[in-house]
Amino acid sequence: MPEFRYEGFDESGGRVAGTIDAADADAAARELRGRGFLLSEVAEKGTALDWRSLLGLGEAKVGLADLEFFTAELSLLLESGVRIDRAIGILQRAGKGGAMSRLLNALAADIKQGKQLSQAAAVHPDVFDRLYVNLVALGEAGGRLPEVFKGLAEDLRFQRELRQKVLSAATYPLVVAGVCVLALVFIFNFVVPNLKTLFSDATELPWYTALLLSSSEFMQQWQWLVFGVLAAGGVFLWQKRNSPAVRELVDRLLLDMPGLRDATAMVERIRFCSGLGLMLEAGLPVDRALTLATGNIRHGVLRREVSVAVEKIKRGEQLSRVLRQTRIFPDYFASLLEVGEEGGELARVFNEIARRSRDGFSAWALRLTTLLEPLLILLMGLIVGGVVVVMMLSITSVADIGV
Repeated sequence: MPEFRYEGFDESGGRVAGTIDAADADAAARELRGRGFLLSEVAEKGTALDWRSLLGLGEAKVGLADLEFFTAELSLLLESGVRIDRAIGILQRAGKGGAMSRLLNALAADIKQGKQLSQAAAVHPDVFDRLYVNLVALGEAGGRLPEVFKGLAEDLRFQRELRQKVLSAATYPLVVAGVCVLALVFIFNFVVPNLKTLFSDATELPWYTALLLSSSEFMQQWQWLVFGVLAAGGVFLWQKRNSPAVRELVDRLLLDMPGLRDATAMVERIRFCSGLGLMLEAGLPVDRALTLATGNIRHGVLRREVSVAVEKIKRGEQLSRVLRQTRIFPDYFASLLEVGEEGGELARVFNEIARRSRDGFSAWALRLTTLLEPLLILLMGLIVGGVVVVMMLSITSVADIGV
């Protein structure tokens, strides 16, 4: 069926926009009016490729910041006694556009048809994972939706802050590398060619001068091809970033690099423990909570380790002893688990482990960014300064030959 985009207003006066599958525009309009929408536009969605599709990025999706906003606002509204359908309607009028607007419209339509929020959320697995949906279902069953959404909002807030820290740590090296490359391109394309006339009468050049001139000639002849190949390779790797082979390679590299091994384990420990703590507080049985929390781990190798450990726990082995055998629970945290297991305070202990791991990761990220800045400046100085030194030595050698 063709897809149609629409804009209009719902029964409460809130603006709605989204897409719908229908046989034609009239059928789409009839179905939307049946939902109580006052339509201002219904048109078939264009199929032309844009730059996002050409790069393999697809359409815009609900981001982590939007999901955190949705969860935190729902928690606040539900704590204030607002009904869930009314809360969704208020969020629709918050002015969020694009994918978030379409998501809110779909949730509102499903809730008006009598579905629970967990059922409506389960239709969108690309936005709400199994952990999120199961926690919402538990909150609905136990009448604890505000508390569940508050916990989920805190967890999503940390995930957003974690992503920002990782991006900040990666941005600075990329900027420095970009400046270094631009400086070298400028030198080899404009500075060295102007110096070439100085060496035209020399019968024998030092090896470093010959290397400098040949590097400049290579850059001038092949630089666009080199940059094109690098760009094409970058786009290809970005498109294949979620393929099993690439994911396995990245996961292995993260565990093999000494500087990133502990940070990777910390991140996955936070994901596992925070989700597990939320589910245990919501009243989910330990075995079910462990299974769902394992799906929260993104690193393939570590997820397989924890999955094996969870299967052993289900067969009756001691939780703390089995998790100690995985790389995300060193001896110290495994000892905390043993204390929580004996005292019946597993939810509290998992939340405490998640909190301490968050503090540890924040300290690691601060140390990394503090150390990277002088090291990268030094590296850029060595590369660009080395080229400049070679240029000066070459000019000096010509002057000596002339004398």
